[in-house]
This record gives sequence, structure tokens and C-alpha cells, in this order.
Amino acid sequence: MSDKHALDYHRFPVPGKLAIAATKPLATQQDLALAYSPGVAAACNAIVEAPPEAANLTARSNLVAVITNGTAVLGLGAIGPLAAKPVMEGKAVLFKKFAGIDVFDIEVNETDPTQFVETVTRLEPTFGGINLEDIRAPECFEIEAALRARMRIPVFHDDQHGTAIIVGAAIANGLELAGKVLSEVKVVVSGAGAAALACLDMLMSMGLERENTWVADRHGVVYQGRAEMDPWRSRYARETGARTLADVIDGADIFLGLSAPGVLSPELVRRMAQRPLILALANPEPEIRPEAVHEVRPDALIATGRSDYPNQVNNVLCFPFIFRGALDSGATEINEEMKLACVSALAELAKAEPAPEVARAYGGELLSFGPDMLIPKPFDPRLLEKLAGAVADAAMRSGVATRPIEDFDAYRVRLSNFVYRSGFIMKPVFDLAIRSPQRLVYAEGEERRVLQAAQQVIDQGIARPILIGRANVMLNRIRELGLRMRDGEDFDLVNILKDRRFRQYWGEYHRVMGRRGISPELAKSVVRSQPSAVAALMLRMADADAMLCGAIGPFNEHLRQVRELIGCKEGIRDLSALTVLLLPSGTFFICDTHVTPEPSAEELAETALLAAAEARAFGFSPKVALLSRSNFGTCDSVYSRRAARAVELLHTRAPELEVDGEMHGDAALSESIRKAVLPDTRLRGQANVLVMPNVEAAHIAYNMLKVLGGGITIGPILLGAARSAHVVTQSITVRGLVNMSALACARAKAGAPGHAPFVAPVDAS
Repeated sequence: MSDKHALDYHRFPVPGKLAIAATKPLATQQDLALAYSPGVAAACNAIVEAPPEAANLTARSNLVAVITNGTAVLGLGAIGPLAAKPVMEGKAVLFKKFAGIDVFDIEVNETDPTQFVETVTRLEPTFGGINLEDIRAPECFEIEAALRARMRIPVFHDDQHGTAIIVGAAIANGLELAGKVLSEVKVVVSGAGAAALACLDMLMSMGLERENTWVADRHGVVYQGRAEMDPWRSRYARETGARTLADVIDGADIFLGLSAPGVLSPELVRRMAQRPLILALANPEPEIRPEAVHEVRPDALIATGRSDYPNQVNNVLCFPFIFRGALDSGATEINEEMKLACVSALAELAKAEPAPEVARAYGGELLSFGPDMLIPKPFDPRLLEKLAGAVADAAMRSGVATRPIEDFDAYRVRLSNFVYRSGFIMKPVFDLAIRSPQRLVYAEGEERRVLQAAQQVIDQGIARPILIGRANVMLNRIRELGLRMRDGEDFDLVNILKDRRFRQYWGEYHRVMGRRGISPELAKSVVRSQPSAVAALMLRMADADAMLCGAIGPFNEHLRQVRELIGCKEGIRDLSALTVLLLPSGTFFICDTHVTPEPSAEELAETALLAAAEARAFGFSPKVALLSRSNFGTCDSVYSRRAARAVELLHTRAPELEVDGEMHGDAALSESIRKAVLPDTRLRGQANVLVMPNVEAAHIAYNMLKVLGGGITIGPILLGAARSAHVVTQSITVRGLVNMSALACARAKAGAPGHAPFVAPVDAS
């Protein structure tokens, strides 16, 4: 990822990553009168009479302040509050996406701890919680303690406690696998900053013995009488003659690194106890790489802070969910009981039966408890329900909840419903693609957007691009765009006019198309002039694993090449297209947006099954609605009859699938509207797979929803193809190409989710 790409992301289409949106209508004079004067006075007076009513009448109970003074920002150091703002906005986005929590980021230009505390304390009427971020040690300890003493809302320094909670869960599960007990193990810690000391405090509360603990920092072992000390570090000082990490590593059961790259050498790892647990959490470069550990100690259990290794210790596993539970219970603080409940919930979730939706989202990989899964995946949809529920329960049991949750079953349902509206559906797709990069051929290799996307694909390790086009044109444009990729090293360039496989490709094209009026000369001409045919031939002949085409030229011309040269999976009648629409209100799968102009009932049913399979591959439980201007028989038309017949076919072929129709669009999206018309409908909740009566309706609907709803689209995704081949549209952006690249490679690796076993084979006659 280049600096330019990162800067463009933050600059466009508007500066920054946050905006404020109204949650009430403001369309009429009546709305304005209610929102402001005179109606707002009623809310103000109600809060004067009963201050807790602020939780019901304002956004305070769902509003967190992410606050920093910029003295210890990520790996950047003391860059100041203004330069820290992009990081705080990023934290705000994670709060919103993972837990639905609103955030104001506040950057305070004050390094004096006393003045900083005074500033933050005065903000209490505005917020339901305070997340302190990127404040250097040891001031962070003093600041958090003072704020917790003075404020009646949760104050949580995530750099300390978020890390400590995840480390606690990883160590609990790692020791279980190693057959060891925390009270008996030797722990060596590299680093004595805020996170390291908080981790030690957490482990002490879990049962670690102080006499079994050794701490080393940049000055060496923390020992009694050392000059470079502070009150927080001195709590872990030992009376010892040991002075270096090497002096204390012998027989260590746990190495916890929150320090610097390369601190732990393979030689030191050799001297650790049997089945050691190594948490090398320096980021982006750990204290030691997992492969270096395994070379000398195959029995080791390892966690890092990186996403490209198993067991990533990432604070996003904690902070959104602990605040969700604290806010929902009206907790006045986040206490030790709540933190320990979060540790236990994380550890238990890692050992739980793998969630089908998680396995599907990660390409069918069995995500089960073991050396490579000490803690849950960050995108496990159960995190919100399990952790927030555990934290809220602990707040109630420990007596700090001011709004106890009365119906936990209903609360968990509400949390679960939020997860599937979060829009984070592409992350597992990228993870799957990155774990096993495929050969991805781009038909329009000369197109600037394709080249820019290919650079990002290379940078992220998604695929090895194969670019079709003229070498001189592509290389000149790579230079013009300032891209860094190099032919032969990062990608492969295919100029079919000079490629030794030209004869092989036109020969295969003629073999396939010879009885459809294609002569050898015409076959040569097609292969020379149509890059999408070359891409499809490469995929057909196993010279590539996946393909993208369509960035230039009519969609149907590209589709024809895929249909003729790649064809359909066994049992599939024809190809269809699905567009995924990510809206603030949820994620929806709309089909068929591009392929079949006037689908029959059979084609509608097949498309619905293929779309349901794709929804499952994204980790969703499909809820399918076949749409029409008829609402369960209120109007008789050719489209309504086709939809009704398709529903009959689906009920027979896939009785376990939640599907109903024909119905209006509002009935599909609102269970109450639907049940008012047909109380015994088989579809529950909100439909997420919307099957349109024809391609015109589907195309119009998704484009309108995208613009009106401020949505993001993924697709079109070609359904039913024998190989991972996709035809994009001419309007696709670079970001869209990167998304489709990841999806094409992930589906190539996993086997494109296509026809379910209940699709009847096509009658060849």
C-alpha cells in the first residue's frame, strides 16, 4: 500500500472518515419544532427532573469520546494531537462498525497530566464513556486513575486494558493446551510500558505469582535499586543480580513481548521450557517471527500482533464490545470484574464449536480451538453478543450498572441483529485470498484503473496479476502512474501477438467454437483482438486461476466469451449475476442485475439458489424474497406468475431455505408489512436476498438504492460459472476492482460457491 493510496483514501470524496447524521426526520416545520424550539424544552425539563432520563432522550448513552494528547501514537511516537487525529477517527470508525457506538474524537493540546484531567473531567455531561488513546507512560497511569476517581462514567485506556484482556485470553488458552497452570509458570516480559504493565496486572488477577515474573525493558532487567524507575514499574522490580533478558529467559514458560523488533533470538527461545507460549506483540515487526521460533522449537505456541499470522492480538477483539456492554448496562466504570468477564468470554469463544458462518466466510476453513486458534478471529460474528453480554452481566453483578438489562435473551437477539448490518463482509474474503494467492488474469491490462488495482493487489498479497495487453503501453502507463510493480517480479505480462501460446490458444478456441461457424482464421482473429477471450482461454487451460474482464467495452460481449469458453457448473442452466449492496441499514444481495433479460420461473429459482449460496459464502443466513408488483396474488401478470411458480419450485427443491414471494419490495424488507398480508409467510425478519422479476428492474433498483442509501456495491458477481470468472462493468472504480480481485481469488481457492446439491441437473434434450 503506497502513501499516495493512503492519502487519497483520507482525502476523497470528502476529507476525513467521519460525519454526523441525524437520527430523526427533519423534513417539515413540525419536525423542526420537535427537534429544536419549542419541543426540545420538554426533553430538557424531563432531564432536570430526572437526570437519568438523558439516556432515553439524548444520544449520550451511546456516545463515547476517544481522547488523546498525541504523546504516544501507534508506532509514530509523540507527534502531537493534531497529527493524531486520523488515528482517532479510525478508532471511531471501528467503534461504529463493530458495535454501533457513536464517537466524537477529541484531540487535547495538553501534555500536563493535571490539566489534561481537568479538561476531560468537564466533558462528562456529553458522553456515556471515555476511551483514552495513545497517551505515553507513565502519565497515562496517573491520568486514568484520576479520571476514574472523578467521573461517574466508564474510563478505559485501551492501550493498557484492551491489550491486557486479549493477552489474558490467549495465555489462558495457551496454558490449557500446554497442560500448565498460571500460578506455577515462569513469565518473562520484554517491555515495561503501559500495555506491558497492564498485562501483568491482568495476569496477576488471574493467578500469576509475582515471584515467577521477570520484567526487562530497554535498560535491562527491572531490579530493586535500579536508577531508571517509576512507581508503576517498581512494583515488578526483583531483588536479583540478573541484568539482561538473556539472564532470565532460562526455563521460561511464557515470553510476553511488547517492546521492539528482534529482541528475542532463536538462541533464547531454545532455552525456554517445554511447550513455551510466545506472544511477540511488537508491531509491525515482532520480537521474533513465528517461522524463526518453529525452526528451533516446533512445540511452541505463538501469537503476534500481525494479521498475516495466526493468533493476532488485536485490540478490536475487545474495546468495541466491552464498551457496548458497559454502555447498555449504564455502568459507572469498567472494573476488574468486567475485564475478567471479557477475558473469560474471549477464551471460551475460541473453544466453542466453530460457527458455520465464520467457516463459510473464511472459505470453509475449519476454525477450531488449537495452536493456531488461541483467540477468536476478529470477524467472528459472535464476539459482540458473547463479550458485550458477559460485560453487561458482570457490571450488574458487581453493582456498577445503573440500567440493568432485564431480558438478556432479547438483548442478545438485538446484538446479533446488529452484527449482520455492520457491512464488514469483505474482510474474510481478503483474508482467504491473501492466505493462498492465486494467478489472476486481467483482460484489460492496459486500462489505468486495472493497473492501479493490480498494484494494490500486489501490495496486499492478494494475487499474482497477469495483465493482457501491449507491453510498451502497459509499461509506459505504469511509469506515468508512478506505480512500483515490475514485470516478471510482481506480475506477468501477456502480449498474445508475441506469446508462444498463441497457436495453442487459437487452436483451443477453434476446437470449442468450430461447429458454431468459427473457422481457423476467424479463431486467430478473435484471439488476436479480444482480450477477454484470451483471459477465458487462460483460465480454461489452467494458465490462470481466476479472471476479471469488462472494464472496457459492452458487458454482454465479455459475458459471451465467459459463457462460451468457461461455461456453467454441472447442473446449472445458465449464468446469472448478483450485486452486493452495502447500506447503512444492512447488506443486501440483489439479482439478476446484468445477465438474463426475461428469466423464466426455472431461471428465477436457479438464480435464487445460486444467490443464497453466495450469501452463505459471505457468512450470511440467506432470507430470499422474490419481488413483484403483486403481493401474494394481488395482481396477475406474467412476472407475478413466474415469481409465484419459482417460489413453488424453491419450496420443493430447498425446503430448508427461507424463501417466499411473490411480494412487494416493502413487504420483503418489513416483516410487519409482510405478515399483515400473509401471516403464515415462511420468511422471517428482513429479506437479504432480493430476486427481481427481470434484469431491468434489478439494475434500476440497485443503482437507485446505491445512490439514495449512500451504499457501496460489490459486483456484479457472476453466478454459476465453472471457474472463477467475473465480468465487471465499465463504471467500476479502482476500489471495486480490488474488491472483485479478492473475491475472484478467494472463490478460486475455495471453489466458487455455486449450485447447491438440490439444483436438478439440466435435461440435455
